[in-house]
Amino acid sequence: MKTIETVQCFNGRQIRIEHFSKSLQCEMKFALFLPPQSEKNDVPLIYWLSGLTCTDENFVQKAGAQRYAAEYGIAILAPDTSPRGENVPDDPDESYDFGLGAGFYVNATQEPWKKNYHMYEYVTEELPQLINTSDLPIDSSRCSISGHSMGGHGALICALRNPDRYRSVSAFSPIVAPSQCPWGNKALSNYLGEEEFVWQTYDANELIKNGASQLPTLIDQGTTDNFLEEQLKTSILEKTCDEVGYDAYIRYQEGYDHSYFFIASFIGEHIAFHNQFLKAD
Repeated sequence: MKTIETVQCFNGRQIRIEHFSKSLQCEMKFALFLPPQSEKNDVPLIYWLSGLTCTDENFVQKAGAQRYAAEYGIAILAPDTSPRGENVPDDPDESYDFGLGAGFYVNATQEPWKKNYHMYEYVTEELPQLINTSDLPIDSSRCSISGHSMGGHGALICALRNPDRYRSVSAFSPIVAPSQCPWGNKALSNYLGEEEFVWQTYDANELIKNGASQLPTLIDQGTTDNFLEEQLKTSILEKTCDEVGYDAYIRYQEGYDHSYFFIASFIGEHIAFHNQFLKAD
């Protein structure tokens, strides 16, 4: 693991780190913001998972999260959205919604994807182990997770499948029922095969329907998001939460779309939400 870039930001440090990933079998980069409080003490951590086509850099350059992370004394780690490299397979049609930049935070079981596309393992196992064994000033016992779109899906499933590892979860415009939308159908069938019961293990709506443990959960969805009805399907998750008694705080934000302008408008509230649980002992 080596640091390839460091810049000062809100009296903290915005860092870019490169390492070889065993789970993805390629070189990977992730972005890490360390707030000024980390100069004296280990700080809690929020994992941020980005959406389709993004890299590790989009969120840290566009969302404005560092201001709030510095205020609350919280680190933010943003990984890439898929494995990368010359030997990593991509969608043969070069579509934006599958392959490079679209790992969907699953562990692929199908050829040719299964060698590299293990983003679920990378986020939930490898990155935490990397942090634990590093000298980074992070308290790995206090972690939460968040994300946007495909990354919102990733944040939800990682948290719902591992409620003992994350103190809270939030999402912007998440794909809440990938088993029931075109993006999800394409990704899950190619990465996991045609058995829909396997898809459901990476589907937030199905995990909650099947008794996932309660976690503090915040979801923001813009009302003018052009993907809302076909791809995101927030109302499906609302109905499931009502039926099974899962307490998710789902907010519709009037007039907001799917962009980073939406994220930047409410990221401070999301970090404040996580702060409640990251600082509670």
